Amino acid sequence: MIRIFIADDHPIVRQGLRRIVEADPGLAISGEAGDADELLAGLDRAVTDLVLLDVSMPGGPFLENLQRLRAKHPTVRVLVLSVHPEDQWAVRALRAGASGYLTKDHSPDQLLEAIRRVYRGGKYVSPTLAEHLAKQLDGDVQRAPHELLSDREFEVMRRLGSGLTVSQIATELAISAKTVSTYRTRILEKMAVETNAELVRYAARYGLIG
Repeated sequence: MIRIFIADDHPIVRQGLRRIVEADPGLAISGEAGDADELLAGLDRAVTDLVLLDVSMPGGPFLENLQRLRAKHPTVRVLVLSVHPEDQWAVRALRAGASGYLTKDHSPDQLLEAIRRVYRGGKYVSPTLAEHLAKQLDGDVQRAPHELLSDREFEVMRRLGSGLTVSQIATELAISAKTVSTYRTRILEKMAVETNAELVRYAARYGLIG
């Protein structure tokens, strides 16, 4: 029996995932959470094999929450579910400790396949992402500017691209406004843009906001 914890801030999504899981006799629900703190607290109480983790769940930066989860519960495997395309989050999620990445437009059967592969100790990525990763290893693909950012820079860039102010970003990430400004300078330099407006256009073009 694979014990699964569902972590998503949308009750309708959690309900849908629960139905898919409970329809399979080899799977069981160990708990649910709507934010990162609730997830970590729930894992302390419930014996869990695998977490279905939403990228956009409240409670702090996604990658930091993923790293916290893996550090506190190293035996629990993580399958990331997201509305965001793979080229935005998948590689960063895998580096942060996730065992798989699945966009929410996949079928229930693909979700069940991913769950079982991750539970057995494998990695789950789509054929498209696997090909992209292979090309990166071979040096056959030119990386987009945002892929060159550190994880923290990427978090700040997405928020700048969404139109948030420096002070708003500082509050969301629990860092100083001065630190955010420093990140902003590095981001503009690495991405070869000069203004926030250019950054917003770039983020929109690559689908990095929302």
